[in-house]
Formats: sequence, C-alpha cells, structure tokens
Amino acid sequence: MPLKVAYSYYNFFDYICLIMEKTVWDPLRKKEVALTPEEAVRQWFITVLAKDLSVPMHMMMSEVGLKLGGKQWRADILVYDRSGHPLMVVECKRPDVALDRKVLDQAVRYNMVLDVKYIVITNGKSTHAAGRSDGQFAFLEKLPSYEEML
Repeated sequence: MPLKVAYSYYNFFDYICLIMEKTVWDPLRKKEVALTPEEAVRQWFITVLAKDLSVPMHMMMSEVGLKLGGKQWRADILVYDRSGHPLMVVECKRPDVALDRKVLDQAVRYNMVLDVKYIVITNGKSTHAAGRSDGQFAFLEKLPSYEEML
C-alpha cells in the first residue's frame, strides 16, 4: 500500500514547470542540474525528507556512486546517521514508471553494499518504504522521522 506523503509532488513539479526552468538547484550536490522528470521527483523527495521527516540537509547525499559486482551504480538519495553510516536509500523514478518488482530489486541491490535500515522507492505519485527489524524488511505504513530512524 502506498504511503501518504504530505507534500505533493505535483505541486512541486507544477511550480517548476510554471517558471519554465530547464535546470533545478540540487541543495545536496550544491549545483544546478538538468530538470528531468526523475530529477523533479528526486528534488521533491529531498524536500519531503527535510521538511516532513526533519532530516538535516548535511545528512543526505544525492547521486551517490556504488560499486557492486564490478558494475557502477548510483543511488538517488542516501540518508546518513550521525556517525556517517548509510541509514536509508531512496530510489526515485519518473512519474510514468511503475513501482514494480524491478524497481524494488534495484533498491535492494544497493542495500547489498549499503546495509541500510530503510529502503524507499517513489515515482512522485506513489511511495513505498520498508524498514528492517530483526534482520528482516517489512513494508511501513508511514515514513519515520529522522529521530525515529536513529
């Protein structure tokens, strides 16, 4: 079942489209990046993490490179705990991409390297999250705040 997220992706995306921007400021990478549909979802979810879940901006990174099985991958968003260890991985997709098993498998693959407590997949229209307890992941009904994640 999709989570209810207070901030609307569409409000964010509509705002950006209204001002007809071709780029958007990524506060995590600290630079302008091309405004693609997936990037709009990524920037929206960074806002959700910061505003709704009180994740400090300095405890997040976007487009983080990972190496697994000799291949290079990129996690869309990572949230870190206070010791600098990965706590949550977020995989963002364009709004027209279904959040199917393939998307979940991608996030789980990243977790093989990261060993996080939380996995989130979102396309802006739907968001699913799982948390690990006693070594097993289970889907969550709501996203925990940063303090609850710790």
